[in-house]
Formats: sequence, C-alpha cells, structure tokens
Amino acid sequence: MTTSRFYTLPELPYAYNALAPYISEEQLKLHHTKHHQAYVNGANAIYEKFDKARKENSDFDVKATLKELSFHLGGFRLHNLFWENLAPAGKGGGGAPRGELAKAINEEFGKFDRFKKEFTAAATSAEGSGWAVLTHCMKTNRLLIMQVEKHNVNIVPGFHILMVLDVWEHAYYLDYKNDRAKFVESFWNIVNWDEVQKRFDRLKK
Repeated sequence: MTTSRFYTLPELPYAYNALAPYISEEQLKLHHTKHHQAYVNGANAIYEKFDKARKENSDFDVKATLKELSFHLGGFRLHNLFWENLAPAGKGGGGAPRGELAKAINEEFGKFDRFKKEFTAAATSAEGSGWAVLTHCMKTNRLLIMQVEKHNVNIVPGFHILMVLDVWEHAYYLDYKNDRAKFVESFWNIVNWDEVQKRFDRLKK
C-alpha cells in the first residue's frame, strides 16, 4: 500500500451546513479550511525542514522544532477526532450514550448527568486555548476527563482518546463571540455517540 510522506486535510463526514444552528456553515468552513489546514501545513513544513537538513547534513534547533511539530501534529490529530465525533442533531448527533459506553460512564461517574457536568466544567474552565477530552486508561479500565492546553500540553501519554471538544476561540467565535459556555452547551446537541462508542469498542477488542 502506498502512503504519503506528508499530511493532508481530511474531508468532513458531513456538509458544512449540517451542524447548524449549533455550528454555522461559516464557522465550520473557517475552522476546517483555515485553522485545521494551518496545522497540516505547519507539520508538513517541519518534515520538509527535516528532509532538507538531513540531505544537506546541516543542523537545526532540535528542541524548538520538535516542540513546534508536536503542536501542529496535536492540532491535526485532535481536529480529526473532533470532526468525527460530531454529527447533525437528530441524525446521529445528540442524545445520550448507550450500551457498554453508557455502562462505563455510569460506573465511573455515577450517572450520565454527572459526567456531562464534569466534562462541561473541564471545557469551560480550560485555560486559554485548549480542549476537553474523554479518555480511557487500559491499566485501570477507567474513564478519565482531561483538559489539554493548546494541542500538546497536559496530555497523559498512553491514554486512549474517546471524545474531544475544541474550545479554542476559533472553534466558536463567529457564532458565540466570547461565550464559550454557550458553545459547550450547544455541543451536547451534536455529539456523535455512535462514533464514541466505536472508539470504545475498539479498545475493548
């Protein structure tokens, strides 16, 4: 199988207007084609820097470059997951989890409403630009909510990601201005629980 040595912007699994009114067409298109694309371009530029330096046997600032690469790759990967765990309201989006995922949430948090409250608090209180993330620890078989600053700070290595919510201002400013809490509230109407369940099922296998 032939694979590319560089990253490309993935297509969304729905139309740009499909998540309205919770995310407008203008907001979604800007987020996907400008901001997500910027992380693709940033990561590829660094790989080109690697290739050039190794070909010419020249040096570069390894520490700074690797930090920058982790930022771009984190942004690339988290956005991929974000688009996939969204779906149009009433057409796969919204509601509550079912099956084994619902059982795991109830076991860890007591009930879905408690989980929703904690995840919402993580999203609304993340410092600066960041993410709220639902993860799973294979060692303890427990679910854990994380706050990820930027794309690459406060990540616990080895925890598998089940669901993410982007709370950078670029994710919501056109629709909600500086009201992050309102955007987070709207998120629950377009969560694709089927996709989150699939990620959880893959871990169990």
